[in-house]
Amino acid sequence: QVKVVESGGGLVQAGGSLRLSCVASGTVFSANVMAWYRQAPGKQREWLATVTSGGMTNYGDSVKGRFTISRDNAKNTVYLQMDSLKPEDTGVYYCNVIFFIGDYWGQGTQVTVSS
Repeated sequence: QVKVVESGGGLVQAGGSLRLSCVASGTVFSANVMAWYRQAPGKQREWLATVTSGGMTNYGDSVKGRFTISRDNAKNTVYLQMDSLKPEDTGVYYCNVIFFIGDYWGQGTQVTVSS
C-alpha cells in the first residue's frame, strides 16, 4: 500500500525559509507526477507546484519566484524549498503523488509564518 508522508513544516518569521520533504513508499514504481498544495484556514486547497518524472516544473502564481520544487526519482521523494516566506503562506502543506496505479495524498505538514 502506498504511503505518503510530508515533513519539514514549522514556525518561521516572514522573510525566512523552510524546506519541505515528501516521501512516497510502499511501491516499486516511480511516481509520474509529484505536487504540492496548501490549505490556509478557511480557504480551499490551493495548488502550488508540480514536477514530472522528467523534471519539468510548473508553479502557481502565488509562489512563482519564491518556491522551488524538486524531486529524487530514486527515492520517490519531492521537496519544496520555500524562500521569502510571507504570513499569507501560512497553512497546511500537502503532497500529492500520482502513479499509474493511483493518486495519493499525505496527511499534511503545518507551516506558520509570523509577521
